[in-house]
Amino acid sequence: MSQFMHLRKPQEFQAVYQHGRSLANRYLVMYLLPNGTCENRLGISASKKLGNSVVRHRFVRLVREAYRLNRESLNGGFDIVVIARIGAKGKSFREIESAFLHLCRKHNMVRKGQEY
Repeated sequence: MSQFMHLRKPQEFQAVYQHGRSLANRYLVMYLLPNGTCENRLGISASKKLGNSVVRHRFVRLVREAYRLNRESLNGGFDIVVIARIGAKGKSFREIESAFLHLCRKHNMVRKGQEY
């Protein structure tokens, strides 16, 4: 399995927060900023308000898997930051994936002919 690019440094997250576009739904907030490359970079944030470390890490795994399964159908060249809302606590993979894809469609990231 190939790894994908991640946002790691706080400065990278701050740049996306300050200069990117944000959209939200019930479970997630997604910030998007063009990065000038052909690859997407993903950053995931879950605050302590969501729950303990087990709950936060589960959320991170669910979002990462939703991205991994759908990245071929997404346009490239963006820094993406996904933030958990409190409503995401305890949700199933299908619910998180659906929320992720909903925000991708709202950001016009889904390639033509790849609609869900």
